[in-house]
Amino acid sequence: MIRKATINDISRIAEILVFVKRIKFRPIFQDDDFSFNELQVLSVAKEYSQAEILDHIWVYDDSIVKGLIHIEGKEVKELYVDYFFQNQGIGGKLIEFAKKEHDVNYLWAIEKNTDAIRFYETHGFHLTDMKKYEEGTTEYLVMMERQRYED
Repeated sequence: MIRKATINDISRIAEILVFVKRIKFRPIFQDDDFSFNELQVLSVAKEYSQAEILDHIWVYDDSIVKGLIHIEGKEVKELYVDYFFQNQGIGGKLIEFAKKEHDVNYLWAIEKNTDAIRFYETHGFHLTDMKKYEEGTTEYLVMMERQRYED
């Protein structure tokens, strides 16, 4: 089930974020200092336990928190599924929840993260011409908007 995250979920949220970011982003950014010194479970847990972040996170929980989605306004800020539970439809359930319950319209994805871009495309988002640098890097983020179909 998808439910609002609580403070009791913080360690699991941090664990998912740290390990998935290391696996997915280390090959793109090639920054071991960030991946293994800055990106730590404890510091991420402290950051995400702040109400201004935690209040915008929902988790997929079927007795184990397996994924999370961070929504602010009409934007998906983050969507992560624990590496061990990927390819089980959890990410799809989270993005469809965001579309249905929060009417999300857009998100930013790392341009080189082609797996994520393909995933979002299968869920009705398309690439736009908008790009910006990921803060502190030379890698681009690309904006994806939700495709709207008119009857």
